Amino acid sequence: MKIVVMGFGQCGGRIADEFARLNNRARSYRGIEIVTGAFAVNTDAADLSGLFNIRPDYKHRILIGGRITGGHGVGKINEMASEIAREDSDKIVDAIRTTRHFAESDAFLLCAGAAGGTGSGSLPIITKLIKERYDDKPVYNLIVLPFEHEEQNEERTVYNSATCLKSASAVADAVFLIDNQRYIKKDASLRTNISKINAFMVEPFFNLLCAGEEKKAKHIGAKTLDAGDIMQTLSGWTVVGYGQSLLPLVKLPFERKSHFRKKSTEASIGIQAMDEAISELSLTCNPKDANRALYLLGAPASEMNMELVKELGDYLRDICPKAIIRSGDYPRERGVLAITVILSEIDTVNKVTELYQESIGVMGAINKKQAEIASKLKYVEDVGRDVPSLL
Repeated sequence: MKIVVMGFGQCGGRIADEFARLNNRARSYRGIEIVTGAFAVNTDAADLSGLFNIRPDYKHRILIGGRITGGHGVGKINEMASEIAREDSDKIVDAIRTTRHFAESDAFLLCAGAAGGTGSGSLPIITKLIKERYDDKPVYNLIVLPFEHEEQNEERTVYNSATCLKSASAVADAVFLIDNQRYIKKDASLRTNISKINAFMVEPFFNLLCAGEEKKAKHIGAKTLDAGDIMQTLSGWTVVGYGQSLLPLVKLPFERKSHFRKKSTEASIGIQAMDEAISELSLTCNPKDANRALYLLGAPASEMNMELVKELGDYLRDICPKAIIRSGDYPRERGVLAITVILSEIDTVNKVTELYQESIGVMGAINKKQAEIASKLKYVEDVGRDVPSLL
């Protein structure tokens, strides 16, 4: 599957940068291309300067709202970012037109952080615009939810997240939900944390995108998971997970392949990887609420057999009883057995519900605080009404 990736705001731009890195990796080590175009859109010039893999020209690092913000961001006011995105949408469309292999693209993936101003405000606007202009290609959103301390300490964070999620879900074909808190490492530095979190976020997409673009016969799966399978799976609220188990590095020449202990070990390694993928889903949810699901098995060809595939399928069926399940294999990995899982069209997402509920209280508190400030300012003006002015 080939995608066009666009990142909005600082968080979205860094994620798009990670996808550009994945594409470089796929091109170098596998000779295939999975990202036809990677773009970063921002109202802050400094944030655009902090990227590494997206091309530095103005067609790929797009500064919008320069006249209004002076290139210094919107200060978490996502309503302002929405207006800027509407006014400067032609810059983004022109950039998409420059994508060299755009005709080969299967879908768009637009990324943003829900808590910020530029990302949360511009993401739904541009999603709607792209869907109107390119109605033959699905448009997916990847939205990163805020850290717990951001929710607790910054009222605007909750409001921005709720409005972004509501608006995006109304226009996008599917919304990948990523919870920052799931990946945090408390002992690591802030910069290391952010870099590793972004890398963990995009890693599950690597095999998933590569599997259908393989050109070498020995790496084509017996059951290929292609763009059509992915697009038929993705709908509504969506989460993604990735897990892997190490395989024995050395096999003795006299080892008996038919031994019953080896058979049971093969199955347990596969289930262990599936367990990790489910436990490392990008957002905590109940798999029973998923109506669609898929999994991709990546391992050396010699390590994959029908019994393993059946065990994995039965396991996923048990935890997602009402989901339509699609699956595939990808004989590419070395030394590991990797599982990528997507759960989609999820009925109930508690985190989203909580943000919606909290935002109602936050809006009331913000309005009340503004009214109190206005009242105090008016009192000061009234007291000083008879004081002479030098102006």
